[in-house]
Amino acid sequence: MGQRHDTLSFLSDYGTDDEFVGVVHSVVVSIAPHVRIVDVTHGVASHDVRAGGLALARSAQYLCPGVVLAVVDPGVGTTRRGVAVEVGGGQSVLVGPDNGLLAPAVAMVGGADRAVSLSDPAWHLPSQSTTFDGRDVFASVAAHLACGVDLAELGELIDPNGLLPAVVSAATVETDGLHAEVWWIDRFGNVQLNAGPEDLDDLAGDPSVDRFRVRIGDRVLPARRVTAFDQVDPGGLGLLVDSAGLVSLVMCRTSAAADLGLGPADPVVVEVSDGSSGRGATTAVSLGSRPGSTSQIDEPRGGRV
Repeated sequence: MGQRHDTLSFLSDYGTDDEFVGVVHSVVVSIAPHVRIVDVTHGVASHDVRAGGLALARSAQYLCPGVVLAVVDPGVGTTRRGVAVEVGGGQSVLVGPDNGLLAPAVAMVGGADRAVSLSDPAWHLPSQSTTFDGRDVFASVAAHLACGVDLAELGELIDPNGLLPAVVSAATVETDGLHAEVWWIDRFGNVQLNAGPEDLDDLAGDPSVDRFRVRIGDRVLPARRVTAFDQVDPGGLGLLVDSAGLVSLVMCRTSAAADLGLGPADPVVVEVSDGSSGRGATTAVSLGSRPGSTSQIDEPRGGRV
């Protein structure tokens, strides 16, 4: 037997209009009635594996040890694998499709100890369907793991290094400024970039510099580095290190995304206000400390999950 878990954290793109989330809850509870389910979010945009992976990574270090069930699975019913990945010396197990969704969180908490392909149907619900693995495979497996079933019983052990990685964009300091990309827009309209505060320092050459310009297409807007939303002047633009440790474009009590016309993956260039372009270095960083170059997320750090 493996380690019994009392908490299951659940993330998906199922939304709350249909019965999908409730059905998954019920499957889990029918097998593991002792487990407490924490709904991380079900508001990931449909089929957006990248957004789901980033949301899971932002959450990972704060989730209770236990089972993490993540389902954003546009390849359901195909040959893509279902996997369970053990992290933290067995403190937690992540369950979901092997499509890059789990990779950022696994990297965030220090990498995988063991991984298994969910190839043994004995741990799945009997079903003729091939379109709801969240119910028939992942929920059932996650519940059995919570009951203490060992990872190795669920299917074929696989090399954790063979899991499909996530691919994310780079923030780079070039001769004309810091070239970044929108990673996430929260419900308040704050625009998270794939850049950390050290990127701004590298751009400016001095961490005390707080005046910048933000270039979005043909628009160039003044921006000031701030530490609180209300430090931004009405109608002004701020550069704020958000709760995930990344730089966000923010406005005072209004949606920066709506005002600037920005969406996920849109490009943004940040310059220092005096026109200096910084040191001209290209900076590749990895999720968990700073965003990595356009490559696999493979530089882990410690965390709670």
